Amino acid sequence: MDLIQLMKALADETRMRILNILKDEELCVCEIEAVLDITQSNTSRHLNRLTNAKILDNYKVGNYVYYKIDKDVIKKISIYKRNYRRTHYEG
Repeated sequence: MDLIQLMKALADETRMRILNILKDEELCVCEIEAVLDITQSNTSRHLNRLTNAKILDNYKVGNYVYYKIDKDVIKKISIYKRNYRRTHYEG
């Protein structure tokens, strides 16, 4: 995972809202768009950005695509934060 790509993917309010609703459960695109009250195309665009940054995983069931947060990415973000603190605050 590229840190710059990760930070760019997180630098959007809608994408942060998506992550917030996915933190406890996986949802399909139609559920995410309903919760956020945004169009399907807008939802898909943001989900693609998060998926390309390897923040989200997805799988298909019939006609529905379900998204969930990649738990490994949480670990990687924690490592980045820890390394950043060491470099900038403890050094």
